[in-house]
Amino acid sequence: MSGRLNIGVALEGYGWHPEAWRHTPEAAPITSGRHWTDLALTAERGLLDFVTFDDSLSAQRRRRPEIEPRWLAGRPDAVLVAARVAPATSHIGLIPVATVTHTEPFHVSKAIATLDFVSHGRAGWQVRVSSAPHEADLFGRRDITKVDLFEEATDVVEVVRRLWDSWEDDAVIRDVATGRYVDRDKLHYVDFVGKYFSVKGPSITPRPPQGQPVVAALAHAQPIYEFAARSTDLVFITPKDDDAVTAILGQIEDAGRTDLKVYADIFVAFSGLIDERSDALVFDGRPAELAELIEHWSALGVDGVRLRPAVNAVDLPRIVDAVIPLLQRAGRFRTAYRAGETLRHRLALPIAVNRYEKVRPA
Repeated sequence: MSGRLNIGVALEGYGWHPEAWRHTPEAAPITSGRHWTDLALTAERGLLDFVTFDDSLSAQRRRRPEIEPRWLAGRPDAVLVAARVAPATSHIGLIPVATVTHTEPFHVSKAIATLDFVSHGRAGWQVRVSSAPHEADLFGRRDITKVDLFEEATDVVEVVRRLWDSWEDDAVIRDVATGRYVDRDKLHYVDFVGKYFSVKGPSITPRPPQGQPVVAALAHAQPIYEFAARSTDLVFITPKDDDAVTAILGQIEDAGRTDLKVYADIFVAFSGLIDERSDALVFDGRPAELAELIEHWSALGVDGVRLRPAVNAVDLPRIVDAVIPLLQRAGRFRTAYRAGETLRHRLALPIAVNRYEKVRPA
């Protein structure tokens, strides 16, 4: 079997088990930059494709208004965490969650563009919607039961992408002789008018280094596969077995997007701390068995896997120090990062052509 494997890791609190905090008593608080930086550096040491930073508008992953006292509660903003991690890392991709249901696309566009600048082209964005009434109550602006959340999310992504393109790559000229800092002819109104937004533009932030940072989504059902197919570059899926892998890949193909990258999520519990409530497959075997599973699912057609450590302090180092070397020895995983590689390039996504750039004579 030939071909390189693609592996990312999802970071959440002290791990994806809600009581992982009990198994990491010496860990820095999740509100500290050191906590997230140390995790990202561990993942980068393993040469992983990217890390994602989970987030929501609830204090706990259970997304209920009541606080479960046994579970980790409280979370920092994922985009700001990624911005903190960016200068401490050099190669690994950084994909924070940003919820769109109560957030203006203008704010998302400039936040992710800024992350792309400070990371030198390693940024992504995982789109999330919010359907919980108690989350809507935090804002108090509208009745979300009257909103088609994924129709609105489609508009948000479209506005964000247009705003990223609203500056041409060479709009900033810094011409001292003429006294012009910017070429105004290379800034463009996006003039988006839709059901949920009317946005004129241009952005206040220049076009990001990647042109279009990587847009991702987590999907469990056909309507969300369709959203991912029309709006994103990367989709995370949650199959529980081989048959589910094949079925979901078929559903994504039916959704009509052939160049969408598909990563399968796996909950990894070398620590022995299993969460049967996980929406993803729960794996609690040996490193060699996880390596085999990753190779097997790759052969079934997924583009990569995203591993969710049950306990970050235990399971992430095992992934890096036990699983990755097995795949490297088999010639299935990189042994070094490529210098200057953007996240889009690493995921083999096409170059992002600016939709507003005029064709000019050579």
